Amino acid sequence: QVQLAESGGGLVQAGGSLSLSCAASGSIFSINSMGWYRQAPGKQRELVAAITSGGSTNYADSVKGRFTISRDNAKNTVYLQMNSLKPEDTAVYYCNALTATLNYYWGQGTQVTVSS
Repeated sequence: QVQLAESGGGLVQAGGSLSLSCAASGSIFSINSMGWYRQAPGKQRELVAAITSGGSTNYADSVKGRFTISRDNAKNTVYLQMNSLKPEDTAVYYCNALTATLNYYWGQGTQVTVSS
């Protein structure tokens, strides 16, 4: 089992920045990749960014150049730095961990609201 504890998020004006963090605990040795997903009201959950244990990253086209995902393996923590935020970035952001056995784990979610 993997437990994920998220922090960060909140309310920011358009053009501003926010940072999210997600600390993993439990069977962390089994984690292959970690990432962030988001879900806006009435929309499906979508991948925002992901990072493998080796440091390879993947971003949604909508956030490329504005968001940066990073990982501190010593702290078992993944971060999402969000710059130049737009109102359409408003959503609940979920931390995700994918294990070697293809099990997905989710954090509780944190609200990000960008006002125009």
